[in-house]
Amino acid sequence: MPLSPHEALIYLMVITSASDRDMTDVELARIGDVVRTWPVFEDFNDDRVVGIAQDCQKMLHEKDGLEGVLARVAEALPERLHDTAYAVAFEVAAIDLEMRMEEVRVLQLIRRQLDLDTLTVAAIGRAAKARLRTLT
Repeated sequence: MPLSPHEALIYLMVITSASDRDMTDVELARIGDVVRTWPVFEDFNDDRVVGIAQDCQKMLHEKDGLEGVLARVAEALPERLHDTAYAVAFEVAAIDLEMRMEEVRVLQLIRRQLDLDTLTVAAIGRAAKARLRTLT
C-alpha cells in the first residue's frame, strides 16, 4: 500500500532520528513539534505519529531496508514537497546541534533520492541552524 505524503514526511524524520540507533527524547519531541506546527501537517491527525513511526521501523528491518523506505517515500511525495521533506529530516538531525556521521549519511541519501540541488540543501541547512541556535 502506498504511503501518504504525511506518512512519507514522518518516515523521513524517523529514519533520520534512528540513523545512529539512538532516537533521543529531544529528537522525538522535535518530530512531534514539527507535526503539530508545520503547515504541511495542518490537516493531519497527530495521534497517528507513533503508529506511523512503528510501521517505518518495521519496514527498515525488511529485505530492502533503508533503500526500500526511501524509494517508497520518493514515490509518495509530489516534487513540490521535496524541499519540505528534506527540511523535516534536517530539522530532526539538527535539533541537538550535533550532526553525527550516520545522520549526515542519511541526509545525503535523502538528498539523492529526492534529487535536490546543492543550493537548496545549503539554504535548508543554514535556516535550520539559525532557527535552532541559542544565546548560550
